[in-house]
Amino acid sequence: MGKLVEEFNGYRTKMNDRIMETANTNIKRFFALDTTTYADGALNVKTKEMLGLVASMVLRCDDCIKYHLEKCHNEGVSNEEINEVFMIANLVGGSIVIPHYRRAVEYWDELSL
Repeated sequence: MGKLVEEFNGYRTKMNDRIMETANTNIKRFFALDTTTYADGALNVKTKEMLGLVASMVLRCDDCIKYHLEKCHNEGVSNEEINEVFMIANLVGGSIVIPHYRRAVEYWDELSL
């Protein structure tokens, strides 16, 4: 994996650990809800991660986009599938998503290094 991926994962882990040092019950429950929501259910993990990626792109959350891109990569999403996900995000979100699309493609490429 490339430098962008290593830096993001390192920072995310460091800060999540820091947050959990002082997190109250509600924050801990919220983090747990996020984790359990993306588990296998009526929809498989791969589908849920692709949905999370579309939502993250439309909401323009670069950290969320990176997170879901890596999860999609780990779930075996193909280049063809990821490009369809990107198309849906751009269609739903409009042209304002394009800068996030650029960074998403860059990060996707880094995941394959």
